[in-house]
Amino acid sequence: MAVTQPSTGLPALDKILHGIRPGDNVVWQVDSIDDYLPFVEPFVTDAQSEGRKIVYFRFAKHKELVSRDSGARIYQLNPAAGFEIFITKIHEVIEQTGRDAYYVFDSLSELAIECFSERMLGNFFRLTCPYLYELETVAYFAVLRNYHSYHAALPISETTQLLLDIYRYEDKIYVYPLKVHERHSSTMFMLHVRDGDEFTPVTESTTISNILTSAPWPGLQSASYRMVGMWDRRFIQAEELLESYNNDECSARTVDTMFHRQLKQLISRDERILALAEKYLTLSDLIYFWKRLIGSGMIGGKAVGMLLARAILRKNSPRWAALLESVDSFFIGSDIFYSFLVENDCWSIRQNQKNPATLLDGAEEARKRILDGNFPNYIITRFSDMLNYFGQSPIIVRSSSLLEDNFGNAFSGKYESVFCANQGTHQKRLEEFINAVRLIYASTMSEKALAYRAQRNVLEQDEQMALLVQRVSGKPYGKFFLPQLAGVGLSYNPYVWDEGINPEAGALRLVFGLGTRAVNRSDDDYTRLVALNAPGKHPQAGFDEVARYAQKKVDILDLDKDIFTSSYFTDIVEQGAELPAELFASVDREMEKTIQRKNKSGTRPWILTFDKIFSRTAFIEDMREMLDILKKAYGSHVDIEFTANFLSDSTYKINLVQCRPIQIEKGASIDLSIPSIAKENLILQAQSGIIGRSKALSIDRLIFVEPSAYGNLTESDRYTIARLIGKLTHLEENGKTKTIMLLGPGRWGTSTPSLGVPVSFAEINTVSVLCEIDTLREGLVADLSLGTHFFGDLVEMDMLYIGFFSNKKDNVLNKEFLSQSKNHLQEFLPQASAWSEVIRVIEASDKRKFLLSADVMKQRAVVYIDKKQS
Repeated sequence: MAVTQPSTGLPALDKILHGIRPGDNVVWQVDSIDDYLPFVEPFVTDAQSEGRKIVYFRFAKHKELVSRDSGARIYQLNPAAGFEIFITKIHEVIEQTGRDAYYVFDSLSELAIECFSERMLGNFFRLTCPYLYELETVAYFAVLRNYHSYHAALPISETTQLLLDIYRYEDKIYVYPLKVHERHSSTMFMLHVRDGDEFTPVTESTTISNILTSAPWPGLQSASYRMVGMWDRRFIQAEELLESYNNDECSARTVDTMFHRQLKQLISRDERILALAEKYLTLSDLIYFWKRLIGSGMIGGKAVGMLLARAILRKNSPRWAALLESVDSFFIGSDIFYSFLVENDCWSIRQNQKNPATLLDGAEEARKRILDGNFPNYIITRFSDMLNYFGQSPIIVRSSSLLEDNFGNAFSGKYESVFCANQGTHQKRLEEFINAVRLIYASTMSEKALAYRAQRNVLEQDEQMALLVQRVSGKPYGKFFLPQLAGVGLSYNPYVWDEGINPEAGALRLVFGLGTRAVNRSDDDYTRLVALNAPGKHPQAGFDEVARYAQKKVDILDLDKDIFTSSYFTDIVEQGAELPAELFASVDREMEKTIQRKNKSGTRPWILTFDKIFSRTAFIEDMREMLDILKKAYGSHVDIEFTANFLSDSTYKINLVQCRPIQIEKGASIDLSIPSIAKENLILQAQSGIIGRSKALSIDRLIFVEPSAYGNLTESDRYTIARLIGKLTHLEENGKTKTIMLLGPGRWGTSTPSLGVPVSFAEINTVSVLCEIDTLREGLVADLSLGTHFFGDLVEMDMLYIGFFSNKKDNVLNKEFLSQSKNHLQEFLPQASAWSEVIRVIEASDKRKFLLSADVMKQRAVVYIDKKQS
């Protein structure tokens, strides 16, 4: 009989693995021998039908894997006779059997249980596996997953050709290839569910994380072999202590003492954060976090905020455990960052940054060294093991510095976070991940991060960079990977655009796709603002305006190109046949009629309104309750970042990825009984678009960028204007603090000069009032940046934001006053006199005061000249 290509006996599995090859050793990692048997049986049956030689080595106490009537040669072995006798007998059989045979071994884990040490088990595999490979056999081995130490697990994983994890979850079998020698595909290293003889990739992040977290986590394989120092030893002691407590061998007080000690090792030194952690976390939680930690040190503020928020919700009600997507993140300890700086010769530069006078000295050189820097081999091995765990699921590497997301210091948007589509070979994915880590480390040397630390007076504080590595929530739609919903949630809504809105109910800034469009100001698009007590109320009036200012583009991961990018929602719908577009979008009926009249075909004219999410599901109620629970636990208002995905059974999972306290001073109503103001004395009047704290101010300086003059500038000239604005807002004033109002066209802080003035926030962080005027370009409106990193900066600086909409009936902008008042630009910046038609600097005086009154609750703001003093 002609011998065909080797097979698992399961054609669909062969297809996933790109075939079984002569010489393959296949190791199945299982929780029970019962999960190994369903793969042994078809393997033996196929060998039988092909007339192959079948050998079964029987040496364990578990049930028989190959029956005596299978045609296999069964060899009964006695491991207790000693290692050398045991392995010699096996090798003799292999030599006698010759080439092209099929082998089945009992569970190797029983050898370690009964007879051999972990090292000897590793030696057995190193000696036997290559011998079988040379003879072009195919051999099946089973080991218990997460059972063996590094001494056994490493030789097995390094030597075998195929390493497959088997999971049983909710009565289904899942196969997860971890290693397939010299074979690769776009879905090979994904979790696959078995349905009969078929295997289908599992693509939903919710399902994947549920399955992988269903079993106890022992830690990364490479972390099981380390020179255990005092830091790790304390956690090992904590784990032993907890086991003793569970066996009634020690007191709760002893456990509590250990818990409080380890909190300061891993979580925080901030007393308010520690108080929350003491209330909502347990010693068992800390041990679990430690087992998912690469290196040593703290896990950082962003990681702590995410974990604390989940713990708070779980303690409030068991239903949150079912509603939240399981978390299977990893942490890169803060000590790794400092070690990396030392090993790559950046430490002295870092030390200079404690002095504001030398803050930026050498920062660019340090960034270059970091981006070219190297990690020690043992850390790279840990990174590699972690990527094996995630397989080909997209991940995001996020900054999680010690001060980040704490009380008083948000650091929102100051450090980088990097998406990794995580496609391609393992080596390619590893290089991509290491580059992401370097990029985040380098962002600690950026001007905006250093300026923020100086401004917040934390240059002297220990600001190590830990990292949070998270599975990206969502699933693929065609080649595009994305969550269905993402956004920012605020427990207090500072933008009351309708009298029916209750600020205490909170708000969402909601997007379809990756949440980057919610936390960053998208220069070419809009988002959906949702008042949680009145989700049906849009800031815009009428469907035409809603459609005009709806989100058009979606941030995604392109799995084919292995990049983060953007695409139009209509393109996503075309790619994803499974996507329930009608749940997130409404059809523009007028546009649809126009298309039908013109006999055109194609995608329906969808408008992302999210209205059906609000009316058909409990999503809004859940988000409102979530924010309320977290606000009460923190004792302050909070903002969160989240994703949500609607499953095939119409349920949904919320992935809470970030939580931090924010200090919003509520906009209490103030007296706006302003005397009659002559038209020529009214500088600005705005109805709606006001965010911040209600206040009355005397303004010392107006800085006005003239929209039409700015609109005529070249792109390079617009950058020049931005730099000049930065100088004007940071003038030396002989120790006096000036109250500045900044007015300009389009979006302040944009990265696209055609849409606004491309200043950095550090250049305008001395401003008290920021006004965006919607007159730069047809169709562009001031973007209410609620929930963005930009908004976080406004809140921290207690800056009032006014979005001036020129089409509002009662809105007034006194262009005559702004254009004809004396311009002090040349007085302050003589070198900038050429730009006097673009930038106007108008000073108040004792005889002419500029007063502002802003009522956030009533959404009214006026800036006027005080006639009593004129």
